[in-house]
Amino acid sequence: MIRVITVEKVFSFADSYELWFVPSGSNGLFRNLSASEMLAQVEMAGKDNGVRISNVVMMGMGEPLDNFENSVKFLKLVSNDDGLNIGLRHISLSTSGVVSGIEKLAEYNFPITLSISLHAPNDKIRESMMRVNKKWNIEALLKACRDYQKVTTRRISFEYALIEGVNDSGECADQ
Repeated sequence: MIRVITVEKVFSFADSYELWFVPSGSNGLFRNLSASEMLAQVEMAGKDNGVRISNVVMMGMGEPLDNFENSVKFLKLVSNDDGLNIGLRHISLSTSGVVSGIEKLAEYNFPITLSISLHAPNDKIRESMMRVNKKWNIEALLKACRDYQKVTTRRISFEYALIEGVNDSGECADQ
């Protein structure tokens, strides 16, 4: 029997982007976690459940690309042959759309899956939901995604949470 165990990682205490539809998003940023603290979360999840963790989703309370250096260190540590040895192809990094971080991440050419928390079809709605859109609009985000894909040849997934009366209309679907 094959068991796939996925663990969601936390990158900071609370979130700096204040996503109003995510409870932790209204707390503000307290501090970023170190790479070793991130790695300890994965190790403890495996020990607590008596399993070997085989997949990691880098998302949760905080923005991995705002904690860029520690996120890169974590990717190197978690995939190290002498450590947990989780293949990078089994890791997804979810970002709210930190374009500068996506551009830097492309330079590393890690074979991870990049996931974009889009949640809106246009800048007006996205800006009302996600403060990050004030700095990097959808056009800039999609350009960074296209450039990332050209460099890494890895697929990118887009996350979209439907919120009644906000981004779930037929008009939104058409956009």
